Amino acid sequence: MAQALRPNTAGSLFATDGKPHPLQDSLLAVTLVLGVIALVTAMFHSLHLLSSWTGLVGILTGAYGQFVSETTRERFGLILGLGAAAIGFFLGMAHGGLFGGVIG
Repeated sequence: MAQALRPNTAGSLFATDGKPHPLQDSLLAVTLVLGVIALVTAMFHSLHLLSSWTGLVGILTGAYGQFVSETTRERFGLILGLGAAAIGFFLGMAHGGLFGGVIG
């Protein structure tokens, strides 16, 4: 009796279809790093410039990553990075914004 051979996707960290996705993996990594930086720096009022700018760039890279993503694992990681970047961005905006204290 012939058995259906299923690919082992448990060992793959990003791609579940067996193909490499260097652009999507790079966007995922950048979005996660920017999201973590934005979220951590948003906890300090004096770092509002860093948190708001990294949050904004993280939102933009995450949105483009969602647009070009091909697998569910990529989308899951991008959503985590996008959420962290958005929270960091909004808290940075509440603490002083993108140009708070620099212009004016």
